[in-house]
Amino acid sequence: MLSQKAQETLNGWIAAAGPVVDKVLDKSEVSWQETRELYMSGLEALFPALEDVDYQTERMGTVDSLVCVPQNLSEPQRIILYIHGGGYVHGGVAAYKALCGNLAQKLNAKVYIPDYRQAPEHPFPTPIDDVYATYQSLLKQGYHPKDISFVGDSAGGAMVVTIMRKARDAGLPLPSSGVAFSPWADLTHSGQSAVTRDGVDPICNVAFLNQLGRIFLGDELATHPDASPVFANVQGLSPILLQLGENEVMLSDALRLGTNLAEAKVRTSIEVWPGMFHVWHLFAGQQPEADQAIDSAVSFIKNNQTS
Repeated sequence: MLSQKAQETLNGWIAAAGPVVDKVLDKSEVSWQETRELYMSGLEALFPALEDVDYQTERMGTVDSLVCVPQNLSEPQRIILYIHGGGYVHGGVAAYKALCGNLAQKLNAKVYIPDYRQAPEHPFPTPIDDVYATYQSLLKQGYHPKDISFVGDSAGGAMVVTIMRKARDAGLPLPSSGVAFSPWADLTHSGQSAVTRDGVDPICNVAFLNQLGRIFLGDELATHPDASPVFANVQGLSPILLQLGENEVMLSDALRLGTNLAEAKVRTSIEVWPGMFHVWHLFAGQQPEADQAIDSAVSFIKNNQTS
């Protein structure tokens, strides 16, 4: 059951998403850029930046990244590449100042959030290529891969796996671990929860996700392994933690991703949080399960960076 504060914030999130829903359903004449800005301003008000974390923009190759650094951190011991969600279409870095500031503090880390380009102006595979370029930039700066972890939510959670695969295939060193919050792992939505949880998850429904997927994919198939990592070869990846809400329409597909990882001999941890919805992690400080899930992710990252 949600706290009163969390319920009020959830209602605010749903209201802030209204312009996005109208745009996706072709009911709005507002530009995509303005739609994103409206949505991000709404989410930033709901999940404001932390006062004791510094935020700045840094150019990473061809991509700008929002960088979150705790004010008491002189030399980062860890680097987090955080990949934001938004269906590859309507996300943005501004909504993640609180969540990533929280991760930066708990991990004594410097957190990079790539402001990758999005569809429909920049469809598949541009968002993925932009995030991959950011990881390449981190390596070129001299950061040791064992000090780097990937974390992402929704579409960004799927990219945690996809960017690792791209690095593996290119012969680049892999990060020490990956954490996927509510990953959007299968754009075909073939899992049972797409039926049983449709209308239960307050953030996502299948019809909306199908529209987002079509905007992102352009002429590409939803079964492309870079778009839907449930269809990918995931052998040889670093340890991965999947955190899923029991009420999510994406639950079954994310569990299938976990099974594929495990069968490919990737050290895999799967957590299913009863009663939780899509990317409940944003509600840190408002809902106990959000704080507990983040603490579990922090422990996973620490354990794998010291192993």
